[in-house]
Amino acid sequence: SSGPLAPLANWSLQNGLIRKGMERALGISAKRSLPAFASTPFTKWFQSRPRNTQHAIRNTRQIVLFTDTYTTYNHPRIGAAAVELLEAAGCEIMLSGVTDCGRPYLSKGLVGKARQSARRVLDKLAPYAQEGVPVIFLEPSDLSAVLDDYASLLPQDERVPLLAARSLSLEQYIAQLADAGELNLTFTGEPRQILLHGHCHQKALIGTGPARRALSLPPNYTVTELDTSCCGMAGSFGYEAEHYDISLKMAERRLLPAARAADADTIIVAPGTSCRHQIADGSGRIALHPAEVLRDALRQT
Repeated sequence: SSGPLAPLANWSLQNGLIRKGMERALGISAKRSLPAFASTPFTKWFQSRPRNTQHAIRNTRQIVLFTDTYTTYNHPRIGAAAVELLEAAGCEIMLSGVTDCGRPYLSKGLVGKARQSARRVLDKLAPYAQEGVPVIFLEPSDLSAVLDDYASLLPQDERVPLLAARSLSLEQYIAQLADAGELNLTFTGEPRQILLHGHCHQKALIGTGPARRALSLPPNYTVTELDTSCCGMAGSFGYEAEHYDISLKMAERRLLPAARAADADTIIVAPGTSCRHQIADGSGRIALHPAEVLRDALRQT
């Protein structure tokens, strides 16, 4: 688990004997690496982070950041990057207070459980949406649950379209501020090549245009979108022993060869956690979330 026991949990997840036992008992491939737990959960980092008083004076926009499971317990650095970027842009950030959107339940056919999760999300976030506060998502699959799945899970709940109308990805939010001339950020002039792999849910529901727009804000960043299909992970699919080989074969069609062929100083970007995991497992390259790329590109003043 995330927190003080993270080192022990991570050792267990990397132990060969334990992994073979997990494959037999749970069907999780021993060949597939598992996400490591962070020693400090994102929510704890957020509460104890140093506050920049300059930013506090400028903070005029309220937003809610959806603290998904992976950001909270496995990749708090991505949440931290998003917070630092958004606060630099003058945002006052509130955390969602809920981590599970119901998507994992839905992908396994547990519709009742998914419906319960959807209600919890609506209970927490619909009041913000009612006030016109944007709800920003880092993980495309969580955003897709709110935009697409909740309407069929809870067709009579009037809060569903209300929340969907105020929910957007980090890249969408940054691109919208930029297009409105309201993004008061200065980015590096350093030239960099960016390779973007879009997430399936992102492509299906909002497209990759906002991500390309946001990643092109540093004036000398050149963004190339990879002509790739699904990375092959598809939630738990790529972890399952029976699907591990086909998962890698899907990635080997285009994604992994492109990642391996990229120059060492090219930044590989993938908004989806599963996609980044597959890229790391299959090519050894580290893919970044757009929040990390844009935070790192901020010119320090």
